[in-house]
Amino acid sequence: MNITFRWYGRDNDTVTLDHIKQIPGTKGIVWALHQVPAGEVWKKEAIKEEVDYIKSFGFHADVVESVNVHEAIKIGNEDRAKYIENYKETIRNLSEFGVKVICYNFMPIFDWTRTEMFHPLEDGSTALFYEKAKVDGLDPKELIRTVSEASDLTLPGWEPEKLDKITDLFEAYKQVDEEQLWANLEIFLKEILPVAEACGIKMAIHPDDPPWSIFGLPRIMTGPESYERLIAISDSESNAFTMCTGSMGANPENDMVQVAKKYASRAPFSHIRNVKIYDNGDFVETSHYTQDGSIDVKGVVEELNRQNYDGYVRPDHGRHIWGEVCRPGYGLYDRALGIMYLLGLWDAYETKKANGES
Repeated sequence: MNITFRWYGRDNDTVTLDHIKQIPGTKGIVWALHQVPAGEVWKKEAIKEEVDYIKSFGFHADVVESVNVHEAIKIGNEDRAKYIENYKETIRNLSEFGVKVICYNFMPIFDWTRTEMFHPLEDGSTALFYEKAKVDGLDPKELIRTVSEASDLTLPGWEPEKLDKITDLFEAYKQVDEEQLWANLEIFLKEILPVAEACGIKMAIHPDDPPWSIFGLPRIMTGPESYERLIAISDSESNAFTMCTGSMGANPENDMVQVAKKYASRAPFSHIRNVKIYDNGDFVETSHYTQDGSIDVKGVVEELNRQNYDGYVRPDHGRHIWGEVCRPGYGLYDRALGIMYLLGLWDAYETKKANGES
């Protein structure tokens, strides 16, 4: 288990690499060039500058999250070919600087979706919260304003400039149902996977967050059956998954221990976090501690340990604790606690194996 920590860069994060270096067991930084708009090529000079900076603190920079997929690719319009070629060039450029995994998603218009960025919890902390009824009845423009105004830092997937394009994007997606979105993903993968293979990079698709349709838009990476369909597109080793316990696990029908058991070998990158799910479809982020939420984090780590999982793992969304002012979901303190919990579980399971215990 190769522990990593997501970082948004020198100018766009309250957390510094000096801080992250103090978290025991953390080997790598999960990074991106967040200033580059979706669809544009990541230039070698900018990649080198960021990788060199990360490595200067003793971290590896093996994992990028995310190289965002342009909407033209997901919609499948006349600009698709141009943006696919740009994506290929970015893959080649990243490979020159040792990148081994690229996390990406194929969600239309919106990335992760929450209705409240700082929902108060009983312990005095705050956390990301999803209120199903509010999403069902909310104008998408209002949701963009809510999210983009929650922080002075840019939130990938929720850029304010989307407000200017939202009407046109929804109009374009009227012609794209789930089957068409799958077809467009297949076209994208069959173009980029040979490049990724040649570069020694695994393309690890992230599940939809949440794993169901919002605002009538299609969502296709929603559960184990989605993984099966993705594998059917290509059995290339570069056609891989990002296993995210909190995203896919927000649907209680998705048993994340069983997902880990069957698919961890195809997941070079894992996000491990917990959520508490309510009967009405709402959910809230919690600490990583198994008993605090609805995800069997303990069982997931046990299964990864059983398989001697050597992929990259990062704590995912954390609470905002001890008065920390930070990017919603991405403070230092609770994610650091998450790492220590994951490492504690891993060490315990390693000891059991060494002692010959089941």
